[in-house]
Amino acid sequence: MSTFTIFLILIVLVAFLLVVVVMVQNPKGGGLSSSFGGGGTQQLGGVKKTTDFLDKSTWALATLLLALILASNFAIPGAGGNQDSKVINGEDTETSVPASTPVENSGDTATIPADSTGN
Repeated sequence: MSTFTIFLILIVLVAFLLVVVVMVQNPKGGGLSSSFGGGGTQQLGGVKKTTDFLDKSTWALATLLLALILASNFAIPGAGGNQDSKVINGEDTETSVPASTPVENSGDTATIPADSTGN
Protein backbone atom coordinates (compact mmCIF):
# COMPACT_ATOMS: atom_id res chain seq x y z
CA MET A 1 0.00 0.00 0.00
CA SER A 2 1.41 3.37 -0.97
CA THR A 3 1.77 6.34 1.34
CA PHE A 4 -0.84 8.25 -0.63
CA THR A 5 -3.39 5.46 -0.12
CA ILE A 6 -2.74 5.51 3.62
CA PHE A 7 -3.30 9.28 3.65
CA LEU A 8 -6.57 8.84 1.74
CA ILE A 9 -7.83 6.25 4.21
CA LEU A 10 -6.91 8.48 7.17
CA ILE A 11 -8.57 11.51 5.56
CA VAL A 12 -11.82 9.61 4.97
CA LEU A 13 -11.77 8.25 8.53
CA VAL A 14 -11.15 11.66 10.12
CA ALA A 15 -13.79 13.29 7.88
CA PHE A 16 -16.34 10.66 8.96
CA LEU A 17 -15.51 11.21 12.64
CA LEU A 18 -15.79 14.96 12.17
CA VAL A 19 -19.24 14.58 10.61
CA VAL A 20 -20.36 12.39 13.51
CA VAL A 21 -19.08 14.84 16.15
CA VAL A 22 -20.69 17.81 14.42
CA MET A 23 -24.02 16.01 13.98
CA VAL A 24 -24.11 15.05 17.67
CA GLN A 25 -23.90 18.69 18.70
CA ASN A 26 -26.94 20.89 18.91
CA PRO A 27 -26.52 24.31 17.28
CA LYS A 28 -28.02 25.96 20.36
CA GLY A 29 -25.63 24.30 22.78
CA GLY A 30 -27.77 21.33 23.82
CA GLY A 31 -26.94 18.38 21.57
CA LEU A 32 -25.68 15.22 23.18
CA SER A 33 -25.18 17.02 26.44
CA SER A 34 -28.91 17.74 26.81
CA SER A 35 -29.79 14.08 26.39
CA PHE A 36 -28.02 13.27 29.67
CA GLY A 37 -30.87 14.92 31.55
CA GLY A 38 -28.84 17.80 32.86
CA GLY A 39 -30.41 21.14 33.46
CA GLY A 40 -28.45 24.28 32.73
CA THR A 41 -25.11 24.37 34.51
CA GLN A 42 -24.16 20.96 35.79
CA GLN A 43 -20.39 21.04 36.27
CA LEU A 44 -19.37 17.72 37.78
CA GLY A 45 -18.79 15.38 34.79
CA GLY A 46 -22.10 16.28 33.25
CA VAL A 47 -23.45 18.52 30.55
CA LYS A 48 -20.79 21.22 30.57
CA LYS A 49 -17.95 18.71 30.30
CA THR A 50 -19.63 16.92 27.37
CA THR A 51 -20.14 20.19 25.51
CA ASP A 52 -16.52 21.17 26.08
CA PHE A 53 -15.34 17.74 24.92
CA LEU A 54 -17.41 17.89 21.74
CA ASP A 55 -16.22 21.42 21.02
CA LYS A 56 -12.55 20.54 21.54
CA SER A 57 -12.84 17.31 19.54
CA THR A 58 -14.43 19.22 16.65
CA TRP A 59 -11.50 21.63 16.50
CA ALA A 60 -8.96 18.82 16.92
CA LEU A 61 -10.49 16.73 14.14
CA ALA A 62 -10.77 19.73 11.82
CA THR A 63 -7.12 20.62 12.44
CA LEU A 64 -6.06 17.00 11.92
CA LEU A 65 -8.05 16.82 8.67
CA LEU A 66 -6.39 19.97 7.35
CA ALA A 67 -2.94 18.69 8.32
CA LEU A 68 -3.58 15.32 6.63
CA ILE A 69 -4.75 16.99 3.44
CA LEU A 70 -1.68 19.21 3.31
CA ALA A 71 0.67 16.32 4.13
CA SER A 72 -0.92 14.09 1.48
CA ASN A 73 0.20 16.59 -1.14
CA PHE A 74 3.78 15.39 -0.65
CA ALA A 75 2.77 11.76 -1.16
CA ILE A 76 0.98 12.20 -4.51
CA PRO A 77 2.43 9.70 -7.00
CA GLY A 78 4.50 11.36 -9.72
CA ALA A 79 4.54 14.73 -8.01
CA GLY A 80 8.27 14.57 -7.38
CA GLY A 81 9.14 14.24 -11.06
CA ASN A 82 11.29 16.51 -13.17
CA GLN A 83 9.47 19.82 -13.56
CA ASP A 84 12.21 21.61 -15.53
CA SER A 85 11.42 23.13 -18.86
CA LYS A 86 12.87 21.37 -21.86
CA VAL A 87 13.41 24.69 -23.64
CA ILE A 88 15.60 25.96 -20.80
CA ASN A 89 17.66 22.78 -20.91
CA GLY A 90 18.24 23.21 -24.65
CA GLU A 91 16.20 20.20 -25.72
CA ASP A 92 14.12 20.46 -28.86
CA THR A 93 10.46 19.94 -28.01
CA GLU A 94 9.12 20.05 -31.56
CA THR A 95 9.03 16.98 -33.70
CA SER A 96 10.80 17.27 -36.97
CA VAL A 97 8.55 17.22 -40.01
CA PRO A 98 10.09 15.91 -43.21
CA ALA A 99 10.42 18.60 -45.83
CA SER A 100 8.08 18.19 -48.75
CA THR A 101 9.65 17.71 -52.12
CA PRO A 102 9.02 20.58 -54.51
CA VAL A 103 6.83 19.87 -57.48
CA GLU A 104 8.73 20.22 -60.67
CA ASN A 105 7.34 22.47 -63.32
CA SER A 106 6.67 20.43 -66.40
CA GLY A 107 6.78 23.39 -68.71
CA ASP A 108 3.32 24.69 -67.99
CA THR A 109 3.07 28.42 -67.68
CA ALA A 110 0.31 28.29 -65.08
CA THR A 111 0.97 30.22 -61.94
CA ILE A 112 0.03 29.15 -58.48
CA PRO A 113 -1.94 31.79 -56.55
CA ALA A 114 -0.22 33.25 -53.49
CA ASP A 115 -3.21 32.76 -51.19
CA SER A 116 -6.32 30.61 -51.06
CA THR A 117 -8.62 33.38 -52.38
CA GLY A 118 -7.11 33.16 -55.82
CA ASN A 119 -5.65 36.66 -55.87
